[in-house]
Amino acid sequence: MLQVAVAKRRGSFSLSANFELPTPGVAALFGRSGCGKTTLINIIAGLLPADAGRVVIDERVLLDSAAGINVAAESRRIGYVFQDARLFPHLRVEANLRYAEKRAAGARYVRFEEVEALLGLGPLLGRRTHALSGGERQRVAIGRTLLGQPGLILLDEPLASLDAARREELLPYLEKLRDHLAIPMVYVSHQFEEVLRLATHVVLMDAGKTVAQGDIGAMSLRPELRSIVGPDAVGAVIDGEVFGIDAAAGLADVKIGTGTLRLPRAGLSTGSKLRVQILARDVIIATEEPRHLSVRNVLRGTICATASDRADAELISIELGGPQILARITAAASRELALRPGLRVWALVKSVSISPDRLRRL
Repeated sequence: MLQVAVAKRRGSFSLSANFELPTPGVAALFGRSGCGKTTLINIIAGLLPADAGRVVIDERVLLDSAAGINVAAESRRIGYVFQDARLFPHLRVEANLRYAEKRAAGARYVRFEEVEALLGLGPLLGRRTHALSGGERQRVAIGRTLLGQPGLILLDEPLASLDAARREELLPYLEKLRDHLAIPMVYVSHQFEEVLRLATHVVLMDAGKTVAQGDIGAMSLRPELRSIVGPDAVGAVIDGEVFGIDAAAGLADVKIGTGTLRLPRAGLSTGSKLRVQILARDVIIATEEPRHLSVRNVLRGTICATASDRADAELISIELGGPQILARITAAASRELALRPGLRVWALVKSVSISPDRLRRL
């Protein structure tokens, strides 16, 4: 476990964070810009002193203000990937990587060849850093961090300075690190698409405080998340498994609770496990079983909660035999249909509304 309970005041800003994260895995610190995410990971790294608190990684105490313990940053075995790559401009790529390898202390559990393969760095080794694209620089920066043999990696919005194309280029490499290495990572972001693809655990932050934490599915239903991501990005994140492929239609059948979700095949195969985000704006509710529709997904469920979303809209939570999805409908429609907890309904979702950026293979 990574255990953090720290407090810090900087001028008018006050940070009060308290959470526990399972390791290994990718834990996302998610919140608006200015909510204290970078301040928090700087305290974890030892780059910024806490006013009070405690930081423990797998029973190794890095900070305990009550006991007078404050391990120096260079002795914490924490790797840090910044928004800008911070490479040595006078060294070629391989020399940047070898520098970190030579300075690594303790056991060597990540080999140079492994890092080179995971991050696709082979073609870059002989190049000067100024000749690299933004995505390539960040891959080198991540590789250099790994070769320092860290026990924890902190990534402070590593994609923030990249354009959309470069972000899409780098994300698969981060997924490979998550899936192939047992190094815990804390990933800072205010982009939920990145969190959906990478995170195994989420800590929500708002105005300097940690307001909720848990697995991404549970967090996707929390009102605290909805207030951060905005109305267009509100939706449930659910897990499923592909049990059939309709090659002629180009669709995959995915088991979701007691229902079946039909998705664009997109290279999926039987047995693939997925994480899917279904946006509330893409869900239609029927109180009678619909027939003769072009919509491929008609999921039988039960309303478990209703909540005001905006002055003219409501969010309806629908339980599907375990997982829940959300539907945003007008308040007028909710009244006319007499929607209420306990009512059996059908949730309609167009297959084409679930784009590849809302899917993650598990």
